[in-house]
Amino acid sequence: MALGSNILSVTALAAPPWPTIDPFLFCVHHVDAYPRGNAHMGPDAPLNGRNLGQDFAGKDGWSMYHGKTIPGFPAHPHRGFETVTIVRQGHIDHSDSVGATARFGPGDVQWLTAGKGIVHCEMFPLRNTETPNPTELFQIWLNLPAKNKMAEPHFTMFWGENVQTVRHTDAQGRTTDVVVVAGSLEGAQGLPPPPDSWASQTDSDLAIFTIRMAPGARWTLPPANHERTRRQLYFFKGRSMAFDGQDVAAQSVVEVRAQNSLELVNGDQEAEILLLQGRPIAEPVAQYGPFVMNTQAEIHQAFADYRRTEFGGWPWGASDPVHSRDKGRFARHADGRVEER
Repeated sequence: MALGSNILSVTALAAPPWPTIDPFLFCVHHVDAYPRGNAHMGPDAPLNGRNLGQDFAGKDGWSMYHGKTIPGFPAHPHRGFETVTIVRQGHIDHSDSVGATARFGPGDVQWLTAGKGIVHCEMFPLRNTETPNPTELFQIWLNLPAKNKMAEPHFTMFWGENVQTVRHTDAQGRTTDVVVVAGSLEGAQGLPPPPDSWASQTDSDLAIFTIRMAPGARWTLPPANHERTRRQLYFFKGRSMAFDGQDVAAQSVVEVRAQNSLELVNGDQEAEILLLQGRPIAEPVAQYGPFVMNTQAEIHQAFADYRRTEFGGWPWGASDPVHSRDKGRFARHADGRVEER
C-alpha cells in the first residue's frame, strides 16, 4: 500500500514475539482462556496431548508454556537487559535469585533490571476454582546500554492504583484512554523507572502506553520530544483505524514518524493499541536466548558466569514456586521491605 508521510511501515502481526525496534528487543502479548483451577492452582482440565515443559501451541485457547503443573515460566536466567511486564487479567507470582517475591495482578506493572545477572520465575496461578481464569499480559524486553549491562539487578513494582491514565473526549463525546506506563503525556507521568534503565536517561524519550479507543473515537498523539526517537504502534484489538487518514487493519504494527503528531480515528469497534517509543541506544546487540550483550565474547562469558555462580543461586526450593491461593497482591523486596495491596 502507499504510505502516508507520517507512516513509515505497516506490518501484519504474525505469531509472537512481535517485531520491535531499538531500544526494545522483544514484545509478546499472552492471552490465555484458562479454565477453572484445580487444588494445585493448575488447570482443572486434562493435560494429555500437550508438550509439557514447552507448550506454546494454544490448545483449547491456552498454553502451559514452560510450566508442568501450573502455567508459566519456572526459574530461568537473564543478563544485560530489562523486562517490563504489564498485567491486564489474572495474576503473576514472581520470585527471583536476589530474594524478591511478589503477586501482582490487573493494572500492575513489574519492571525488572536483570543487569549483571538474575534468575526469576513467572507463574500464573489459577486461583478461581469455580470460574475460568482468563489471563492477559504484555512482556516487553528493553535493552540496556553497554555501560549498564553489568549493573546490579533491580526489582520494581508499579501498582495499578498509582499508574496514571489520561482520558480524552472528542467533539462527539467518544473517549480515548491512555495508560501511561512509562514516559509522559499531557501532564501524566509514568512512575520512576529503575535507576540503571535506559528509560532513566533524560534524553531517552522512552514511552510505553496502552491506548483504548471507543468506536468512532478521534485522538491526536502528540509528537515525541527527541529528533532521533522511533515509535511503533501495535494495533492488536479492533477492526480498522485511520492513521493520519490511512486505513490500517487490526493485527498490524505501524512504525510512524515520531517527530510529528499523528491523528487516530477509530472504526466501528472498540480498539486497543500498545505504543512503544524511544531514542535508539544504537549499540551492537549480541543475543543468545536469555542473554543480551554487545559482543559474542560477552555472551560466552555470560554462560560461563551462570554455570559458575547461578547468578546468586535459587533460594526458593522449587523452580516454580507460587503463593497461597488466598494471598493478595504484594511485593517483598530483596531488602526485606514488604508492600501489601
